[in-house]
Amino acid sequence: MEIEELKPGAIVKGKRWKEPIEIKKVERFEDYVRLIGSATITGDHIDQLILLNEIDNLSIEKIESDFKSKPCLVFLAFEGKRYRYASVYDPLLALNISKVDPLPHQIEAVYGYILKLPKIRFLIADDPGAGKTIMAGLIIKELKLRSFVKRILIVVPGHLKDQWRRELKERFEETFVVVNRSFIEAHYGENIWHKENQIITSMDFAKQEDVLPSLAASHFDLVIIDEAHKIGGRSVAFTFNPHP
Repeated sequence: MEIEELKPGAIVKGKRWKEPIEIKKVERFEDYVRLIGSATITGDHIDQLILLNEIDNLSIEKIESDFKSKPCLVFLAFEGKRYRYASVYDPLLALNISKVDPLPHQIEAVYGYILKLPKIRFLIADDPGAGKTIMAGLIIKELKLRSFVKRILIVVPGHLKDQWRRELKERFEETFVVVNRSFIEAHYGENIWHKENQIITSMDFAKQEDVLPSLAASHFDLVIIDEAHKIGGRSVAFTFNPHP
């Protein structure tokens, strides 16, 4: 493969990647090139430096349209595209495809305030029984439908782990894995926080000395904390404000 073939829009494959990638940008340096693009199947972001002599090991992925694909697969492909951009035309998409009957204050909070923020960081402080779990589920569903989040962590009190998992599955068709001590022992030697994309764990488990470092080193696109007042600092500082 020649370096001139590496240009935006080209789809290349090589041993570096598990699937073909679509090139978005190419930057040429003295002994290497920088490729910026995305995987064609998973959509994962690619940003790598490649030596010039490695370009010979890459090849152009040729896509031929022979119109021989099965109609049912073509239909599913179009449906996938339609659902991908459905939120653009249906701002209440998660609400319409979930098994929930939300109250007005829940719709207002999620669609009127939270989802309008450029960076979502929100504290929901409604009274017990006001449906905070449903609001969290709607946020998860909307952000996933818009391809904004993939890895999600939910931290809850220990006695609520199964309740959260059950409600998210029954109401939103979202499957979460509960990470606890037995889960760690069953996957010895692995970073459990990287094994699954949708995780529920308890506060008491997450703060243990042998668990917290690996959790703190893991990246999640969205973190939800139930009863967040329980994770406050141990010390309380009082300040004096001379201007009431």
